[in-house]
Amino acid sequence: MTDQKWSVEKATDWFQTQPWLRGCNFIPSTAINQLEMWQAETFDLDTIDRELGWAADLGLNIMRVYLHDLVWHQDPVGFKERINQYLEVSNQHSIKTIFVLFDDCWHDNPKLGVQPDPRPGVHNSGWVKGPGTKALKDQSEWGRLEGYVKDIIGTFGNDERVVIWDIYNEPKNNFLISLKFPVVLRYTVLIGKLIKHLLIPSPTRQLLYQAFSWAREMNPSQPLTAGLYFLLPFLGAKLNPICLELSDIVSFHSYFNAKETEKIVTALGVSERPMICTEYLARKEGSTFESIMPLFKSKKIGAINWGLVAGKTQTMYSWEDYYHNGKEPPLWFHDILRADGTPYSEKEKALIQEITQEDIA
Repeated sequence: MTDQKWSVEKATDWFQTQPWLRGCNFIPSTAINQLEMWQAETFDLDTIDRELGWAADLGLNIMRVYLHDLVWHQDPVGFKERINQYLEVSNQHSIKTIFVLFDDCWHDNPKLGVQPDPRPGVHNSGWVKGPGTKALKDQSEWGRLEGYVKDIIGTFGNDERVVIWDIYNEPKNNFLISLKFPVVLRYTVLIGKLIKHLLIPSPTRQLLYQAFSWAREMNPSQPLTAGLYFLLPFLGAKLNPICLELSDIVSFHSYFNAKETEKIVTALGVSERPMICTEYLARKEGSTFESIMPLFKSKKIGAINWGLVAGKTQTMYSWEDYYHNGKEPPLWFHDILRADGTPYSEKEKALIQEITQEDIA
């Protein structure tokens, strides 16, 4: 299966046909998670259209968008039609898309139907894993996961509106701790999860390999990737080597300052493959547009921050902070705009527009 991985030359040739890719991880402000975004009852194309228009005004040209296997399982035809509607709208704004198929982050046991309301002041209080631990550990569920991957990539695998397939977001990331726990308990749980991550085998590894294999069988024209992520600037996740082994282009996440991010870039540059940072922006950690965007542009590394419009995901709050009153934090963590389109920072908006004004040929 790995023999079908793109050569360095093919990946480089593909990348040279692309503009400098810059954008956001996108979910409309009216959705709390992937299920609410894509289920027929809550699919909000008007908001998607409006907010992608704001993204285009910032000079952004790509969005990273999460799908979910449960929505496909419920209604494959309807789900694909809604994906097509999304792509029609994004294309009207000259915005390409990276689709993410699986995700190990945040809350387990995803369920279709009405999604919970946001918990005031809590970062990503409703975001769900896909497929989730139950399906991950139950091999009888993998037939539908295979059908999902093959049907979605088989349908859109030669669609010019889709530029990259992100097969699995942060595989085996179980470090994101619910803010309902007291601070001391949070860190106790975190230490336990770190030990489990490093020492205990997980079916995630097998699904990661299998999902790439399913995707390769569909022979898409777009490259495949799975992002490397880092627990600390010097400590990569356990499955990072496998993500690197399988990916046609290198994608990675960095919520660190420019100095630490540049170290990561240097280390990953050994692969000689094109690079895209598919998650950054953590203002309190020093990951800002001012420090990171010029660095990525100078190296023609794709730059995709977390969050466009602050909404039901509440990612303006940080992973650790809990604003019980639900008021806007003085320093946003992620996101660029409020729900009415006004920016968190006029200075920041002007900087983004200045940086994105001219593409790198």
